[in-house]
Amino acid sequence: MKILIIRFSSIGDIVLTTPVIRAIKQQVPNAEVHFATKKHFGVLLENNPYIDKLQLFDKQLLQFAKMLKNEKYDVVIDLHHNLRTRIIKSIIKVKTYHFDKLNWEKWLIVRFKINILPYIHIVDRYLQACHALGVVNDGKGLDFFINEQTNLDEKLAINSSYFVYAIGGQHATKKLPLNKQLEMLKLLSFPVVLIGGKEDSHQGKLIAKECPNAVNLCGELSIHQSALLIKNSQRLFTHDTGMMHIAAALKVPIVSIWGNTIPDFGMAPYYPFNTEIDQKILEVSELSCRPCSKIGYTSCPKKHLKCMQEIDFSEIPAWIS
Repeated sequence: MKILIIRFSSIGDIVLTTPVIRAIKQQVPNAEVHFATKKHFGVLLENNPYIDKLQLFDKQLLQFAKMLKNEKYDVVIDLHHNLRTRIIKSIIKVKTYHFDKLNWEKWLIVRFKINILPYIHIVDRYLQACHALGVVNDGKGLDFFINEQTNLDEKLAINSSYFVYAIGGQHATKKLPLNKQLEMLKLLSFPVVLIGGKEDSHQGKLIAKECPNAVNLCGELSIHQSALLIKNSQRLFTHDTGMMHIAAALKVPIVSIWGNTIPDFGMAPYYPFNTEIDQKILEVSELSCRPCSKIGYTSCPKKHLKCMQEIDFSEIPAWIS
């Protein structure tokens, strides 16, 4: 059976599809598994042994869809389920399955704070999309395969135990403001390596200037270098980011920090079943305006950012002792 899985973006969402990739490859007899994603996200899956072929989308959607049609797939598993994938599926014209995005339930809690969200992680919703193939959750969690050639020797000169803090986030309302970042970091006894994209470099410099225990590597590392750094760390501190899911795939303890989004959306760190990996969640749970969005904003709609400014870090020293 020739199977196409589609998920175009982003880092975290793609990593969260890896249990589906593995389960289909291992549980569907003679499965040939292809995965379609945006070209610049191919690096996330290029070392995945359960994928037979990556189909990388750049700009021409119709041309890409026609190319996929020529592959003559038996089944399409749509784990993005948007207009773009609907167009592709209408051209391919084979049996397709998609996951439930819970848009109605998310709208209710964002707009009216009515919570009827099912207590089900997005990984399990992804897996439900391929139940018709006889696929079940193997309980092994997420996958991330670091390129064997990845090296950190010239980037990181810390010879002791350290933490990693992923300081970035797709939206400002998902990130701690600078004053809270400094407050948190000053509670950490180990050196802390700051990671993020080039857009986080300035913030990283400001943090490192104020925190002697911080090493700023924002904008200097590839995804695989960041993953290796996380793998060798004692713990990852992170906002609701793709690095959080890479850390979960690498079975690294996580302190996740939540602002305008909530873990109840089904995007909390996802570990293998019956593991004892320590994870902590920092959030202001009793806040009437939260969640204000299922994604995020460039600034707080209420102008106070209480979801981040009121986070209590007092338990962190006990967690890391």
